[in-house]
Amino acid sequence: MEEHILRIIILGTISWTTAFQLFRKLLPKRPFEFCNRLVSTVHATLAVTLASHSVENWTCPVCPLASKPSPSQMQALAVSLSYLIYDLICCQFDKRVTLDNTIHHLVSIVGIGAALAYGKCGSEMIAALFITEISSPFLHLRELLKELGYRDTDLNLAADISFAVIFSFARMVFGPYLTWLTLTANNPLIIKAMAVGLQLVSAYWFYRIARMVYYKLSRRAASNNLCPH
Repeated sequence: MEEHILRIIILGTISWTTAFQLFRKLLPKRPFEFCNRLVSTVHATLAVTLASHSVENWTCPVCPLASKPSPSQMQALAVSLSYLIYDLICCQFDKRVTLDNTIHHLVSIVGIGAALAYGKCGSEMIAALFITEISSPFLHLRELLKELGYRDTDLNLAADISFAVIFSFARMVFGPYLTWLTLTANNPLIIKAMAVGLQLVSAYWFYRIARMVYYKLSRRAASNNLCPH
């Protein structure tokens, strides 16, 4: 791994941690998770932007397969790797740490780290970064709205549905296709294994999201039926 990429990872981890501490200072009445989600929203927006700018050919976003990452792709991956390291550590101090989220972080860290270390899978990793982060702002928005007092409102339901739709298309339509491309290309075994692991975690989350949306829509329908006309 190149020295300047290591510097980006180290400085990035420090920067995300500093941003979290800044949010904690500016919003002392908000809980730990709220401030962390603000940092996560900033990262998701930045990650999608950097990934979009580093795509070499939009007519074939994952071309060439198993290729060396370009300088802009390496920088985008390094920034996200630094965030994932920060978030993995930060989540350990949160009372709501979950096994599936920890596995997701570890799989992503190992996958991106392997791509940077081997100097391969640049296009696939950028596509994966775009796919995994495109729904994240809506994921965090729905939780931020709850904290701000908009739980069980139309606005919160709209955020829920937007997140569910974007997540489902990104992770369960494009995700399997990208996983197949990664597996059939000449990529290192560890990268292939992490691609499968990430898709399995995405499938588990898709199941949970589908149940959440079904529950919310059913409850909303039942509430409307109880209201006098």
